[in-house]
Amino acid sequence: MAIDVIDENLCTGCGICLATCPQDVIRIDETSRKAVITYPEDCAACWACESFCPVGAIEVSNVRPLKLAKPY
Repeated sequence: MAIDVIDENLCTGCGICLATCPQDVIRIDETSRKAVITYPEDCAACWACESFCPVGAIEVSNVRPLKLAKPY
């Protein structure tokens, strides 16, 4: 898994990570209203979610398990 952690204490549920993830790995949990990793095996470690998180709640591994999809 490339996303090491989403700190639910820091996460505000803003959804920026969801919007920036090119692999559709992150969702907002309906109960907690916080970001959760739903498809960890699809994470390509592109660091978009970590880079754009305004509160620094996401840590992504330095290991890139998948290659990024090429644009059309």
